[in-house]
Amino acid sequence: MTTPLAKKLAIALLMALMAGGLMACDDQGPAEEAGENIDDAAEEAGENMEELGEDMEDAAEN
Repeated sequence: MTTPLAKKLAIALLMALMAGGLMACDDQGPAEEAGENIDDAAEEAGENMEELGEDMEDAAEN
């Protein structure tokens, strides 16, 4: 089982990689927009998973 710190570090790394990828794109065509939408969806899914993990930890403590 991963620690909360490991989860936060993994999410921070993912967000940093996505931010770097977004900065590399100056002119956005349809492929770049689709990629950005996928990145946004992946980031949102990661945030939701982190919240779920925190909720599960809270439930286990109670």
